[in-house]
Amino acid sequence: MAFLFKRNPKTPPDLVRALNEQISKLDSSNDSNKKYQDECSRFLKQMKVIVDGDDENVPQPDQISQLAQEIYQTDCLYNMIYNLKKLDFDSRKDVYNVFLALLRRQIGSKSPTVEYLINTKPEIIIMLLKGPENQEVSLICGQILRDCIKFESINKFILSSPLFWNFFKYVKIPTFEIANDAFNTLHDLLTIHKKLVSEFLAKNYEIFNASMNQLIQSDNYVTKRQSVRLLAELVLLKQNQVFLNKYFDDTNNLKLIMLLLSDKLSILQLEGFHIFKFFVAKPKKSQKILDILIKNKGNFMAFFQKFDIADFNDSNLIDERDYILGEIQKLPDIERKV
Repeated sequence: MAFLFKRNPKTPPDLVRALNEQISKLDSSNDSNKKYQDECSRFLKQMKVIVDGDDENVPQPDQISQLAQEIYQTDCLYNMIYNLKKLDFDSRKDVYNVFLALLRRQIGSKSPTVEYLINTKPEIIIMLLKGPENQEVSLICGQILRDCIKFESINKFILSSPLFWNFFKYVKIPTFEIANDAFNTLHDLLTIHKKLVSEFLAKNYEIFNASMNQLIQSDNYVTKRQSVRLLAELVLLKQNQVFLNKYFDDTNNLKLIMLLLSDKLSILQLEGFHIFKFFVAKPKKSQKILDILIKNKGNFMAFFQKFDIADFNDSNLIDERDYILGEIQKLPDIERKV
């Protein structure tokens, strides 16, 4: 740590206080802003060396502890995230690295930064959740947020927040990079902590299903495909049994998936098939679902005759198609009046 060998080097708490002071002076309309940005960059790089080390030095636990305590006590994490867009690009990366190192820090079985974020400064999580609304910092906010989500207590906090539902809007933002990053966050929120998510889906079936179905009906190919794949991932999990029972008894869902089977793009037909097969294979179907399957038996038979899966080079897929076709053939025919 070269800076530590300077005369009168700053202690970790000094660095935090100095950074807070420079951040408070940042103002894009001020001629001196570049000077303050450079000072922030200098202090952030020194903090990064403390938590991550460098080619010559390894991180020292006592210095990391001093740094962390001062950051908690002076709301430095909040200040960094709140002013993220005022920092230069490299400084934003250093904020991420310092944030990540603190997030991973453990004392015994406890994660002090996780507890700090939830119990003391949840405003930081809220700012990160609103990241997609600010194009300049949306990607770095998403990156930090996904690291936070790895901790179940933070994932639970987010799923309990009304702001969670904004991600169904963020994934439709016209800027591809921001929309894709928002979808990556949405995916992680719904797939990492499976037991937590199963309880969430069971309690919020109606609003979640309506939100997902809106995405599946999107005119945007990427949004539509990502949404169907996420849904297919969720229905594969046995932990989501309550959600699955409701989903596969809902005739609106079946009708929507049938539209995917008729899509002009074969890849979307395939994604639709991966959900449709569960409607057909479910042992105990509701009468309304059964009625729709019987009514459209002929259409399904015609579809599977043309359903070209050879290009996907997947023997399991062929077996699944043949099994589902067999189940459809077993459905009773509708008696036609002459």
